[in-house]
Amino acid sequence: MALREPVPAEHEAAPAQAAKRAAAREWKIDYLSPAGEPSLVPPDSVQWRVYRNPIAMGVGGVAAVLLEFADPRIRSGVWDHSIYKVDPIGRSRRTGVAAMVGVYGPASVARKVISGVTKMHARVSGETPNGQSYRALDPVLLNWVSATAAFGFFKAYHTFVRPLSPEEQVRFFADGKPVAELYGVTQSVGSEAEFVAMMEGLLPGFEPHPINLEFLNIIESGRAAPSVPRILHRAMARGAVAILPPVVRKKLELGREWDLTVLDRMALTSAGRFADLRRDRNSPAWQAALRLGLPGDFAWRSPSKQRSLLKR
Repeated sequence: MALREPVPAEHEAAPAQAAKRAAAREWKIDYLSPAGEPSLVPPDSVQWRVYRNPIAMGVGGVAAVLLEFADPRIRSGVWDHSIYKVDPIGRSRRTGVAAMVGVYGPASVARKVISGVTKMHARVSGETPNGQSYRALDPVLLNWVSATAAFGFFKAYHTFVRPLSPEEQVRFFADGKPVAELYGVTQSVGSEAEFVAMMEGLLPGFEPHPINLEFLNIIESGRAAPSVPRILHRAMARGAVAILPPVVRKKLELGREWDLTVLDRMALTSAGRFADLRRDRNSPAWQAALRLGLPGDFAWRSPSKQRSLLKR
């Protein structure tokens, strides 16, 4: 089953040009200035710790996409109203930038980016191949998209980097509520249990689709980051499937070929823990801390040291 008819050869240039135009319009975020401007999410939050880990963000982002595409309304909205079909990597990268600026960016810049995303979503509406109408700003769909991102990033970090305590989990979900509300979210999940409850309400409408396999194959191929070892790309794709709720994986018909092997798990946990220790001076977390007058490695310091620094 195809999402749309093949594009005639004479029209193939149009999507490619659209991808180039989208890349040219990508947000260029300066996390270092204006000096002193706070972010929407405080620097001692659990989200500042989780979002600085590229393994958690990569695995969690893939899982979030699979959870979103399980709903045919979201899948059709993305496919019919974005350049995902011709530039899935670029579109995913821009989504990642929006996530990062919401956590680390100056609040004024974050609000501007979120407002731009919301304006684009306001133009998205249509009908699925099965005749279901959809609007990107439908609160039910907005709530689910927000929930999938929160769940994906939390679960990936918790599973492959470092377990989060029950208290840290509550804080993680609470951290993201102010950002979610700016997107128009009316119901933010406050825990994994609340995520599951929301999922169960939508579950009857979930369905498998070839686009999920296409997406996973892109991730597994390593096209998104050619410099990263192939084994890690394969592990990230399988790791994303592994953290899906089993009932969703069954609905999406992602079989045993996507099982996480012992070698995959070792690769993910080793890379995730190494990434958690690496103090990247070019990362949004480092630069945002400098903007706030804090040490660049603030997000890597223990909660007690963070509290001490913030009291000064």
